[in-house]
Amino acid sequence: MAKHILVLHGPNLNMLGVREPGIYGHQTLADIDARLSQLCDEYDAGCSVFQSNHEGELVDRIQAARHDETEFIIINAGAYTHTSIAIRDALAAVGIPFIEVHLSNVYKREPFRHHSYLSDQAVGVIAGLGPAGYEAALRYALDH
Repeated sequence: MAKHILVLHGPNLNMLGVREPGIYGHQTLADIDARLSQLCDEYDAGCSVFQSNHEGELVDRIQAARHDETEFIIINAGAYTHTSIAIRDALAAVGIPFIEVHLSNVYKREPFRHHSYLSDQAVGVIAGLGPAGYEAALRYALDH
């Protein structure tokens, strides 16, 4: 049976390609999602993507994953990584393994970005590899 992976993108990731390209690069979110979809096709796996600038919508989608055969979550919670106990609690409640992804190396940035409410629950954390971080997370999820 093919795996189903959910990829969640948090606030402001819809602005990739125009938002601080020196930090986040020039690829758009659509570019990243297309590459992930291509990888899922290569593995004959299902891949759903969801982006929201709203914390509650991300929580709702995480909770829905409990009922839609999602086996693994890849999440870039954006700024909510550093502020959202609600997203942390939703991930804990569903019990689906997840990898936390960040395009930039958060440890080379402002000190407030060094703390994550998600990392201690994550299977792994990938930061600073740009879009390749999503691909690495997806390959891991599909192989394990």
